[in-house]
Amino acid sequence: MTEGKIETLQYRFDGPEHLPVLILGPSLGTTWHMWDRQVPELTRQWRVFRFDLPGHGGAPAYPAGSVADLAARLLATLEGLGVQRFGYAGCALGGALGIELALRHPERLASLALIAASPRFGTADEFRQRGVVVRTNGLDPIARSAPDRWFTGGFAAAQPAITEWAVQMVRTTDPGCYIAACEALASFDVRAELGSVGVPTLVLVGSEDQITGPAEARTLVAGIPDARLAVVPGASHLVPVEQPAAVTDLLVRHFSTAWQPVFETATGQTALPAVTAGPALAVTPPQPAPVAEIAPPVAAPQAPGRPDPYDAGIKVRREVLGDAHVDGVLAQADAFSGDFQEFVTRYAWGEVWDRPGLDRRTRSCVTLTALVAGGHLEDLASHTRAALRNGLTPDEIKEVLLQAAVYCGVPAANSAFRVAQQVVREETTPQE
Repeated sequence: MTEGKIETLQYRFDGPEHLPVLILGPSLGTTWHMWDRQVPELTRQWRVFRFDLPGHGGAPAYPAGSVADLAARLLATLEGLGVQRFGYAGCALGGALGIELALRHPERLASLALIAASPRFGTADEFRQRGVVVRTNGLDPIARSAPDRWFTGGFAAAQPAITEWAVQMVRTTDPGCYIAACEALASFDVRAELGSVGVPTLVLVGSEDQITGPAEARTLVAGIPDARLAVVPGASHLVPVEQPAAVTDLLVRHFSTAWQPVFETATGQTALPAVTAGPALAVTPPQPAPVAEIAPPVAAPQAPGRPDPYDAGIKVRREVLGDAHVDGVLAQADAFSGDFQEFVTRYAWGEVWDRPGLDRRTRSCVTLTALVAGGHLEDLASHTRAALRNGLTPDEIKEVLLQAAVYCGVPAANSAFRVAQQVVREETTPQE
């Protein structure tokens, strides 16, 4: 990638050039073909624009490590094509991209549909763990389990050709781009910003979705001011593939009746007239849903003239060690140990780990060596997990421990190998 250049995305258009543009965004591990069954009907009213994520479907493998990066690439692609205003429907990661566009570039959006989406996709640990599995084992374990995550059991059994298509679609994705997309989802959290989404929004979810199901959909509807909910029965995560007719009908109805007028900067597009269409499924009005959140730690008052490193420290600490580990440590802190945990967060993680002089891979190498030298086996386990999250492979961790054996002693390295071996097995074994 050329420094300073925003890479564009692999794309295709379907439909007459004079019609308004409707963009369909894919899910992680899929290609634009996941929308094939929607295109014939949608192109009656819109010029449909589809794109592939980096490294998916044969697209150039330039990893994008954040949803904001993906949004910038999509907008750069559209700028080159002269597309200024559009409707957008996205599935899962594609849905996260739609929320990002609505929050950061509302003037570009005429209407929005979020499918199998969430304001926060699981936990950061879950996606970073998936990245560790892919880095160690390749994409084959993820590909083989894709049908179980994406489809109901009955559909997968009845549609072997589609099931195999799903497996091959994941298997042929670039691993580095897949890992980067996992990192993008790990860091995506817009729960506090949903009230700023100002575009008409349809939230659509499969009733059997075990990844981003009806609970996540209702959180979106409760948080977005102008949002409606549609639950598609008998469908799991990849609902546009499993229930194509129902999804198509809902998208047609939404985008036909909820296309926001053009902003003052006229782009030549006008609101579409409403059409009479009976929805295949009921679209219910927003239903308030209780949203319980854990308040973030309260940082100490900032010293005059110098930013408090606590906020940066807790962020880095969570990214390196994982939410589960940090939550466990902080939950055990009390009046006696709480000040020490705050000190560690501020000094070790905010002052040192957040310095730009070394990348995190290198810092993990240094930390593992120091822990071996000091015989700190309990911390060695958590930092072996951190090293995997920071991009070290099991072979590279092995080399670090072999190097430590020379300078720290064979007995110390012997104990370290036992601890690290167990952690590597746990972290790199694909979950069935």
